[in-house]
Amino acid sequence: MSKTVTLINNENGDKFDFDLIECTRGARAIDFSKLYDKAKLFSYDPGYGSTAGCKSTISYVNGADGELLYRGIPVQDLVAQYSFTDVCRLLITEEGLPKNPLESLEFDMELRHRGFLHERLKSVFHAFPDKAHPMATLSALVSVLATLYYDHKDMDDEDDYQMMARRIIAKTSTMVAFCYRHSVGAPFIEPDVSKSYVENFLYMLRGYPHGKLKYRLDNGKEVQEDIHPVEIEALDKILTLHAEHGQNASTTTVRNVASTGVHPYAAISAGISALWGPAHGGANEAVLKQLNEIGDVKNVDKYIARVKDKNDPFRLMGFGHRVYKNYDPRAKTLKKLKDDLNGRGIKMDMRLSEIAEKVEEVALNDEYFIQRKLYPNVDFYSGIILTALKIPTNLFTPIFVLGRMPGWCANLIEHVKDPNTKITRPMQVYVGK
Repeated sequence: MSKTVTLINNENGDKFDFDLIECTRGARAIDFSKLYDKAKLFSYDPGYGSTAGCKSTISYVNGADGELLYRGIPVQDLVAQYSFTDVCRLLITEEGLPKNPLESLEFDMELRHRGFLHERLKSVFHAFPDKAHPMATLSALVSVLATLYYDHKDMDDEDDYQMMARRIIAKTSTMVAFCYRHSVGAPFIEPDVSKSYVENFLYMLRGYPHGKLKYRLDNGKEVQEDIHPVEIEALDKILTLHAEHGQNASTTTVRNVASTGVHPYAAISAGISALWGPAHGGANEAVLKQLNEIGDVKNVDKYIARVKDKNDPFRLMGFGHRVYKNYDPRAKTLKKLKDDLNGRGIKMDMRLSEIAEKVEEVALNDEYFIQRKLYPNVDFYSGIILTALKIPTNLFTPIFVLGRMPGWCANLIEHVKDPNTKITRPMQVYVGK
C-alpha cells in the first residue's frame, strides 16, 4: 500500500489524501498532480522552489550537504578521472562512462567529425553586427540548426536521440568559436579532427588560417604560442563542472519549451536565452566586473559592509545559491584548480585572485554570511580561471553553454521519452479586477 499525506481544509473539515513519491535520494515528494481535481485548490510557489516538474535519473543536487552527482557519481570524481567528452557520453547515452580508452576515443572522434558547420549556417554570421553579443548570436544559430536538420523534430528511437544530441554538442564548440571570431572580424578556423574536442575548441578560438598560431615576443625573441596541455586540461574540467545541474532555470526552460512538441533545437535555443541572464549563466562575467570594481584588497571590507547595509542595493556576486546552503562542490574544485594552474605555469591575474581570496576569507568568517549560509558558488572563481586561459569576458557565458549542452540534451531526451509528459501549463493566482 502506498504511503499518503492528508490535506485538511480547516474551513470546512474536508480531507484529501495524496500519494507520497519515494525518491532514491533526498526528500520525498507529494503527488499533487490531482490537487485541483480533488480539492479545487492549487499550490502557490513562486520560483517553483518546492515544486518538482519531472522525475529524473540524470543528476542530483544536495544543497544542504554541498553535493552534486551525475548519474549517481560525485562530480569531483568525474573531474578527477574522466574527460568532458566521457561525461557527455555518461549523460546522454544509456551506455554510461567508457569502459576503456578506445570507447572514450571513439566518442570524442565522432564529435570531432560532427563539428563542421553547414555552409548555409556559416553564411548566417554575416547578418549579425560585428559587436553582437555571442549569446544572442548563438541562440539564433541554434534556431537555424532546426531548419537545417528538421528531421530531428520527429525522433522515434535511440539512434534518432543520439544523432540529435551528438550533432549539437559537436557543433556548439564550432559555433561558439565562430561567434567570437566574427565579433572581432577574424577569419573562421575550421575544425581539425586530429585534435581532441576541447583542444579543437581552443584552436578554433585562437588559431590562424593554414595552421599558423599567434606569435608573441619573449625577451626580444619571436616565440610560437601553442595551446598548452594544461590549458586543455583546465578547460576540460570547467566544462565538466558545468555539464549538468538538475532543474535550473535554463534546463527547465528546455523542458518547458520541448513540452509543446517543438523541434529540439528550438527548445535548446530557448535554454541558451535563459542562461544568458546575470542571475544564471551570466553570473561569472558579473563576478569579474565586480572584482574589478572593488579594485584592491584594501577595499574589500568597505564592500562587505555595503552588502550588510539594508539601504544599499549592492549585492555580492558569486556568493550564495538558490539550492546550495553549504559550499558549492564545484566552487571547491575550481578554487583548487586555480591554485594548481598557478603552480603549473598558467598564471592568474594576481590582483583579482587576491581580491577574490580576501572576499572569501572575510565573508566566511562574518556572522552575516554564516547565518544566511552564503558560500562561494561555481561562478566565483570560474571567471578568474577563464581569463587566465585567455578567454574573452563576453565568451564566459557561451563557454557555459558549451559545458551545459550535454545536460540539456540529456534532459530533453528524458522528457521526450517520458510517457507521462504533458505540455507545461502552470496555474496562476489571479488578483486582478
